Amino acid sequence: MQAYILMNTEPISSREVAEVTRKVEGIKMAHRVTGQFDVVAYTEFTKMDDLGKIIGEIQKIKGITRTQTAIAIPSIVKE
Repeated sequence: MQAYILMNTEPISSREVAEVTRKVEGIKMAHRVTGQFDVVAYTEFTKMDDLGKIIGEIQKIKGITRTQTAIAIPSIVKE
């Protein structure tokens, strides 16, 4: 399974948040972005419990004020 974790940060914290987020086990990518959110991370996981642990680790990062998670909907393959 896959998900995107969208983060808002305190002013001037997005660079540090992105760098620390990249080190969280299960995170494949983390980027500073423009728009409503400051950092977006991409993760792959096998169980919802694993996603919960990843989100828990991210929410401990200093400078994050809010997170929102978007779980990717798998494509249906037609046979």
